[in-house]
Amino acid sequence: MAFKAKSASETKAADLASALVRIADNEGAPAQIGVDRLRHANPRLTPLAVGQMFRRHRDILEAALVDRGYVLVDYADQGAGRGMEFEIGQA
Repeated sequence: MAFKAKSASETKAADLASALVRIADNEGAPAQIGVDRLRHANPRLTPLAVGQMFRRHRDILEAALVDRGYVLVDYADQGAGRGMEFEIGQA
């Protein structure tokens, strides 16, 4: 099996998944995690990047959450400047 390098967006999706898991581990599930909390955990996660990573690489996010015993219950995006939020629950 040959090594396949990850794209920049796949790497950023993995960063988003890692931040979600870390926050859920610290706060416990169920947890509502907003973009401000994500930016505190990883400054590279801008609101635009979070939205794009969710739309493009939802499979990476969900796989990382399932590996740690969590499930993505809901994602809400009310648009630029109005907020976005992930709801994480126990698997």
